[in-house]
Amino acid sequence: MPFHFNHLEIPEIILIEPEVFRDSRGFFMETYKYSDFIQIGIREHFVQDNYSRSSKGVLRGLHYQKAPHAQGKLVQCIKGKIFDVAADIRKGSPTFGRWIGVELSEENGLMFYIPPSFAHGFIVLSESADVTYKCTEEYSPGSDRGIIWSDPDLNIRWPIHDPVLSEKDGKLPLLRDADIDFEY
Repeated sequence: MPFHFNHLEIPEIILIEPEVFRDSRGFFMETYKYSDFIQIGIREHFVQDNYSRSSKGVLRGLHYQKAPHAQGKLVQCIKGKIFDVAADIRKGSPTFGRWIGVELSEENGLMFYIPPSFAHGFIVLSESADVTYKCTEEYSPGSDRGIIWSDPDLNIRWPIHDPVLSEKDGKLPLLRDADIDFEY
């Protein structure tokens, strides 16, 4: 199997290390293979790919989509370095309100699987970063929701304390006021 799957403290969140084949020409790695992912329990089909470029200090998130358009995401930083976060927002979950953050970079090649019903965000640590992610549902403007990055109940330890935000992300609600329809 060309991937090492590591279940984290919240077991539904998975850090994925692809096998990288390097030689004098450069490198090759698989970034997704349905048969390997389904064996580890990631059964969703990915239906949309996204690509973003952001400058240092830009924070995107925390975003999610309500059911029935909830998006699972497979995130990878292909240039630069980011701190990527997934937060459990499933009501009744034993890990509700807990989060996991990992550093993704072009050097480490790691991928982060965030299941549907989790909020997602990242902040750029390098001068710029290119991030790609596969989604299990298409973007649905009517289902688009979010939680403010600085929510005191989540208490995410972001490595940059004065991020650059979009106007939309700067006005997101607190977790306790968010429009969440996910049940554990």
